[in-house]
Amino acid sequence: MSTGGLRAGLIGLGSMGRHHARVLAGLEGVRLVGVVDPMGDKYGAAQGVPVLSTVDELLELGVDYAVVACPTALHEKVGLQLAGAGVAALLEKPLADTVEGARRLVEAFEARGLVAGVGHIERCNPALLSLRARLEAGELGDVYQVVTRRQGPFPHRIADVGVVKDLATHDIDLTGWVTGQEYTSISAHTVSKSGRPHEDMVSAVGRLTDGTMVNHLVNWLSPLKERFTSVTGERGCFIADTLTADLTFHSNAAVTTEWEALRAFRGVSEGDMIRYAIPKREPLLVEHELFRDAVLGEPSDICTLRQGLRTVEVAASVLESAASGRTVVLETGELANHGG
Repeated sequence: MSTGGLRAGLIGLGSMGRHHARVLAGLEGVRLVGVVDPMGDKYGAAQGVPVLSTVDELLELGVDYAVVACPTALHEKVGLQLAGAGVAALLEKPLADTVEGARRLVEAFEARGLVAGVGHIERCNPALLSLRARLEAGELGDVYQVVTRRQGPFPHRIADVGVVKDLATHDIDLTGWVTGQEYTSISAHTVSKSGRPHEDMVSAVGRLTDGTMVNHLVNWLSPLKERFTSVTGERGCFIADTLTADLTFHSNAAVTTEWEALRAFRGVSEGDMIRYAIPKREPLLVEHELFRDAVLGEPSDICTLRQGLRTVEVAASVLESAASGRTVVLETGELANHGG
């Protein structure tokens, strides 16, 4: 590391890469020294640093770490090149487009003792950070069910993977992360309605190690953009809107319902609703601060490559279930510490 702070590079200036460039350029203790994109800087997002054609050219500049924001299909090749050069890396999610590729990345960085993480940015969403802390504190009691809905219009930026690997991986990772549990089974259905080779809608039902039920609904076919996570448990239900970073809690009522007919239909009765005031920092900035601190050797709760591998494994099981029409049972144990 130079006296001017960590030297960082960026690979990819697509829609996500441009955001990474902006954050890296202003990140305390870090100097963005170069970006790689064979297509050049079409949008003027390089923040005044050299725009290079190859990863080799970036390595020649000398970097302490690199952010990988190129298409998912290229993550393995670029990541292995960085690991071989002894460079730490933050790879956009999903870690790789195949389970085998994700495993090779885990092995390459771990063998060299390099810091590496996956950009599962929902871990830095203020609503989900608050939700996770409240679950860890036992505010909900026993957790019964996690439900997520992630839907919206088709993103023209995505061409190399379907909705499961692009969008559902957010929900798979955040579910394991907020609950501290691991998927043990998954059953799914997919459809493809947009004429592309990949699926654009998925509905999945799963189970976690503690018996918690999981439901995911994800698509690129809705004019309504929705990012919804609910966790239902013994004492009520948390609802997180990750578009607005709002978290609300609907409690089970402590007051007895006197009207017998209503009580019979309601089951659990409605109680108070609390909307929490949460400091709302930009998730991408928080993600970069955490990774910078990890590279500096400080304690930092980043999404590790091993956790990123588990998410790729679950996503592959979703696609396997949809193709076979059967429930897929996942092995557990080695990767059970999803919480980091």
